[in-house]
Amino acid sequence: MTPSLPVVHRTGTPPVVLLAWALGAAAILTQMVFPFTDGGSNRLTILSVVLLSAAALVHVTATRGPTSALGLLLVAGGGGLVAEAVGVHTGIPFGSYDYTGTLGPEVLGVPAVVPLAWLMMAYPALLAARRLAGSYRPLVPVLAGWALTTWDVFLDPQMVDAGHWRWDHPTPSLPGVEDIPLTNFAGWLVVAVVMCTVLDRVVARTPRAATDGDLLPLTVFLWTYASSVLAHALFFGRPPVALVGGLLMGTVAIPLAVQLVRRHRREGGS
Repeated sequence: MTPSLPVVHRTGTPPVVLLAWALGAAAILTQMVFPFTDGGSNRLTILSVVLLSAAALVHVTATRGPTSALGLLLVAGGGGLVAEAVGVHTGIPFGSYDYTGTLGPEVLGVPAVVPLAWLMMAYPALLAARRLAGSYRPLVPVLAGWALTTWDVFLDPQMVDAGHWRWDHPTPSLPGVEDIPLTNFAGWLVVAVVMCTVLDRVVARTPRAATDGDLLPLTVFLWTYASSVLAHALFFGRPPVALVGGLLMGTVAIPLAVQLVRRHRREGGS
C-alpha cells in the first residue's frame, strides 16, 4: 500500500519541517514492510517508533517552538513511562501484564521504546482533536484521549501476537479483540485523557507562519488508521480487530479525513 502524502513544497517552508516529513516518510516506508515480516521484526518495530517520535518532536519544534517540544516530551514521553512503570509493577490502571524482553533496553521495567510510542501518537491525536473540536476547547482532551485509546485496539493485539508482552488475565475482552482485557482500554482512556488535558495546555495551539499547516501529524494519524485496518484485515490474521478498530478509531479518523478533503477543495487544490 503506497501512502498518499500531501504536497509540502511551499515557498518559505523551513528545512526543519521538511526534515520532519522525511522522518515521517521513512517511518511509513518501514511500516509498509511489517506485513511481510509476520507483523514486523523487533528491529523494524523499534525503528518505526523512533522515526515517528523523532518526526513529532522535530515538527512540534519547527511549528510551535522548543517549549512546546519539551512539553510534549515530558508529558507524553515521561507520562507514558510513568503510567507504564506503575502499570507493569502494580497492574494499575491497565491490568496485570508483563513485557517479554523483546523490545530492547528498559527503564523502570518498561522498554524505552514504549513511552516513545505514547509520544509519537499523542501529538497527532492532539492535533486531530483540535481540528475536530474547533473552538470548543473542553472537547479536545476527550477526543484526543479517545483517539489514543482506539489506536490501541489495533496496537495491543499486534504486539501480543508478536510476543512483546502478555496479559495475565486477558478476559473479559472487547468482542473481536480477544486476548486483550477490557481493563487495558479503560486504563488507556483514563491515562490518555489526563495526558491530553495537560498537552493541550503546554503545546501551543497556533503553528507559526510558513509551515505545513500540521499536515504531517494529521497524515500520520490517518495513515496509522488506514494501514492498521488493512494490515489486520489482510496480513495479521485478525479481521475482527480490523472491523472493531476501524469502527472505533474511525469515529475520529473519518471525520478528520472528510474535513481535510473539504478544506482542500475549498482552497482549490492549492
